[in-house]
Amino acid sequence: MSSPSTNNAAYFELMPGKALDIQFSHPVNLRIKTSLIGYEVGKYIILKHPEPTRMQSYKDVLVEGNVAIVRYILEGTQGQCCAFKSSIKHVVKHPQKLIFLEFPQKIENRELRLHQRFVTHLPANILSIAEVDNDRTKISGIISDISAKGCGFSFKSDNAKLKVNKTAVNIQVSLGNNKNIEIPAHVCNSRYEQGKIFVGIQFQDAEQQVKQILEHLLIDNDF
Repeated sequence: MSSPSTNNAAYFELMPGKALDIQFSHPVNLRIKTSLIGYEVGKYIILKHPEPTRMQSYKDVLVEGNVAIVRYILEGTQGQCCAFKSSIKHVVKHPQKLIFLEFPQKIENRELRLHQRFVTHLPANILSIAEVDNDRTKISGIISDISAKGCGFSFKSDNAKLKVNKTAVNIQVSLGNNKNIEIPAHVCNSRYEQGKIFVGIQFQDAEQQVKQILEHLLIDNDF
């Protein structure tokens, strides 16, 4: 499940806007969600300074020299959780609040998925289970990757606060010639990133349907 640590900067080939989780242990234990602004390999990483809340101003932890653990998800055929230790180089307030981190010397990574995922760009729909007057709620989007056990689904949205409920659904895929496949599934998570909502979906006993889809895409598989 785990792969060895690496010095390869390829594990930080991220686009601006990528969601990051930062954990501090001094002077208090604190985890902060923020996003990537940019970076220069080997020198620094620039992060968006999180907005203070009524409960936390972050002024005690977001200071030069403080050490943090940074985590993020690297999507791909296997999916990986990456993490590294760094320290704050500088915090600027003008023209906007930004955090500069030391670029990591080593990035740890581990695979998240037991089943191989195949990268696709397959139009599909999320359909609600409940029917009211035969009118089912439908979300149209793209299956970006698929395996025997689940898929990644995305659709465009201007609403950064939009979430897809964790509930039972059907995933509808068209194979052409008016032939549709519906896969029973469950929404596991959703997140907003760069104008899109990304949805993690787990299939319910759908191995045969997934094989049909992969055969339609001319992808060899061996489940």
